[in-house]
Amino acid sequence: MPYGGITTFGQSTPQLDSPLQHTGTIVTQHLGNAATIYTGSSENGSPNNAIVSSSAIQTSQSAGTSTTSSLFRSDDKRLTREAMEKYLRNRNDMIIVILHAKVAQKSYGNEKRFFCPPPCIYLFGEGWRLRQEQMLRKGESEQGSQLCAFIGIGNSDHDMQQLDLNNGKQYCAAKTLFISDSDKRKHFMLSVKMFYGNGHDIGLFNSKRIKVISKPSKKKQSLKNADLCIASGTKVALFNRLRSQTVSTRYLHVENGHFHASSTQWGAFTIHLLDDNESESEEFAVRDGYVHYGATVKLVCSVTGMALPRLVIRKVDKQMALLEADDPVSQLHKCAFYMKDTERMYLCLSQEKIIQFQATPCPKEANKEMINDGACWTIISTDKAEYQFYEGMGPVRTPVTPVPVVHSLNLNGGGDVAMLELAGENFTPALQVWFGDVEAETMYRCAEALLCVVPDISQFRGEWLWVRQPTQVPVTLVRNDGIIYATGLTFTYTPEPGPRQHYTQADDVMRASQNRTRTENNANNNNNSPSNTANHNPSSNSSSTPSTATMSPVSLNQSYPSLPSISEMSSWNMHTGLQ
Repeated sequence: MPYGGITTFGQSTPQLDSPLQHTGTIVTQHLGNAATIYTGSSENGSPNNAIVSSSAIQTSQSAGTSTTSSLFRSDDKRLTREAMEKYLRNRNDMIIVILHAKVAQKSYGNEKRFFCPPPCIYLFGEGWRLRQEQMLRKGESEQGSQLCAFIGIGNSDHDMQQLDLNNGKQYCAAKTLFISDSDKRKHFMLSVKMFYGNGHDIGLFNSKRIKVISKPSKKKQSLKNADLCIASGTKVALFNRLRSQTVSTRYLHVENGHFHASSTQWGAFTIHLLDDNESESEEFAVRDGYVHYGATVKLVCSVTGMALPRLVIRKVDKQMALLEADDPVSQLHKCAFYMKDTERMYLCLSQEKIIQFQATPCPKEANKEMINDGACWTIISTDKAEYQFYEGMGPVRTPVTPVPVVHSLNLNGGGDVAMLELAGENFTPALQVWFGDVEAETMYRCAEALLCVVPDISQFRGEWLWVRQPTQVPVTLVRNDGIIYATGLTFTYTPEPGPRQHYTQADDVMRASQNRTRTENNANNNNNSPSNTANHNPSSNSSSTPSTATMSPVSLNQSYPSLPSISEMSSWNMHTGLQ
């Protein structure tokens, strides 16, 4: 059975409260499956900016536990095919997005350098509203059904900041987070603790890794410090501080079809390297590599697709744009954006408006141009952690975290012994792989790898004995208590010319592995060794890696040798889950 077309699943982009008007320059990008960054509504943030210790969270969670018993199932049920069919029809996911900068500047002594731009938490999906309505129908109080959240920097010595997620906008910014010099970590992750007002724990969600820096480097940056450089195709935020005052901070943002300078919201913009001779167009060719001063770039809003005209990024020193600087652009550098093919016009802000500012040639140095404060921007890379889940069989008692995340799919073998390897993070032995509404036989290898048997096409097209036309199905992970985790990926069955020769069935391979494991265990028992059945400790798994196939269609002649050997599979933890 030839397979191919492992692609990103076409999920609809969550809509904001006020849909953005897509006017102006809309850029068509041919960049594959780019990640989507979401920006929120104005007038947000946590009004009270409450600072609460982790002990307060535990106290809050312990309240009202007696009222929650009727809200959960009496036992954990495995997901049924009917429940999966309903989920695929409605897609009422609960989605959490954490947006943040990739670097954070350390605070020294008594100073507090709040993270800029501030980390933002967004909630998307109809699942949040439906869950609250369900709780109210079952007798929960309004307060008990409210979402509660705290955010911290993953250090027990620091108090966590309370987030206001009940402001009607499903969005909140953490404006008072900082890391002190007493914290010796070089990297850290933000931690978002979420639970309901009745004390039921939703889980702990982490951001991507954030690098700690002492201060922006003023030396000529080297590509040896690649984690501080900015690569083409990555996302950045731009902010401006007049006279270096924190209260005057404004962020480049897109709202209602216009670029503006917002004091409350920040946008994530994909920065693309262009060829110097690239003309102005809604479609453009991009280059790989790191961004250097003097390079031609394009800034594209990752939410709306709106783009600024072609820009030349220039280094700034003492309100001077340096025309000949060519070193790599680094985190938290001050830079200016010259509008290409204009008479010294630069991207500038004036209050909340984005305008063009005409620079003045420096009378003493021809390689410099004088700009004002509004044309001096600070650039910083941004990142996003996104978690998506749905309680397929109703509310569960245990937290939904850790939420598994799938990074890639790799096909091994073909025909009757096609197997799919999933690479990602946060995998557990309690997970099963589903193809559409069909549960697949799954093997757990470690927290970063799962292997499953590709279901036969007859599972989806009962009358088909071979693949007659392309058939695409979503790949989903399901926990053994019914929690559904969408991966955003699909698997495509590609057409075959006719009935194929049948090889050894994949389930025979799995069964042989199980029998071998039992034989080895029995031998250990006979030698007075402790019995060892399904070992779920990832550290004890075999270190061998299954062979990896490309994502192109697999030849019909490719057969069993491309699969993992029995000796490799026998040391893996297995759970079939097929009833």
